[in-house]
Amino acid sequence: RRQKKKGTKEDKFRSSSEWKWKREDIRLRDRQICQVCVRGLYTAEKEIQTEGIEVHHIVPIEEDWDRRMDGENLITLCRYHHEMAEKEQIKRVILKKIAKEQEERENYTGIG
Repeated sequence: RRQKKKGTKEDKFRSSSEWKWKREDIRLRDRQICQVCVRGLYTAEKEIQTEGIEVHHIVPIEEDWDRRMDGENLITLCRYHHEMAEKEQIKRVILKKIAKEQEERENYTGIG
């Protein structure tokens, strides 16, 4: 008898259309640029990364499910800085401050 492998609720969320829309909204908000690179905060291979941009949950959804769609908990990062953030080599307080700045930009109008 075949059994389907069940994903976690986090895995299901990551493949949901809800998340795909929000992820795109955050990429647009952040202009498809790594928000750490653009501020010159940590050394990267290039001055500003615009390729391989990923959306990072500052507080992981496994820790706080309710913040999974919170714009102040989401930030675009290049792969280099995303890896650093995952290892907590970039403090969450710094990432939260940047995400809040991005959310408060007066010219930002989101799609989601």
